[in-house]
Amino acid sequence: MAFYALFSGNTQSLRVFPDFSQVSVSDLFTTIPVFVTDFEFHVNFHPIRAELGKPRDMIVAVRISLLICVAIYFAIGFFGYLLFEDSIMADMLVNFDHDSNTNVGRLLNDTVRLSYVLHLALVFPIMNYSLRVNINELLFSNKKSGLALDTPRFVGLTLAQLAFTYVVAVAIPKTE
Repeated sequence: MAFYALFSGNTQSLRVFPDFSQVSVSDLFTTIPVFVTDFEFHVNFHPIRAELGKPRDMIVAVRISLLICVAIYFAIGFFGYLLFEDSIMADMLVNFDHDSNTNVGRLLNDTVRLSYVLHLALVFPIMNYSLRVNINELLFSNKKSGLALDTPRFVGLTLAQLAFTYVVAVAIPKTE
């Protein structure tokens, strides 16, 4: 979609620096959820490292994942800005609400939305691993068996987390 807009002449000229004339202090707080999510993953580092056989495997995994993340974040930011210019919304999916005039545009629109669903399906378990372990230790510290060995407790905690998350997501639809 960004390439189509670029070649059809529907993009504005890009600025090198952002325009801070309309920014307020409250706008800075909209980035807090992004930073919290970004810094949350370090607590999963040690359990993942313990699962790998050789320390060299972790170094390779970290380097590859950092390269992939940088490439994806750069591509989303650059092409999102190129496509939507100054009208870009903080929630990238809101930008894709507008119908495209072409079948290819609609297909790309649906592909972006489905890829986001796949992303959430793959990332959600990793993000909630540490929360589930901590809630288990808080509520069931007297249990001898680990959480992985107690399937009903694992499923119960997971379903409670999911239910709470979905209720909050429905109750607070716009968090920006």
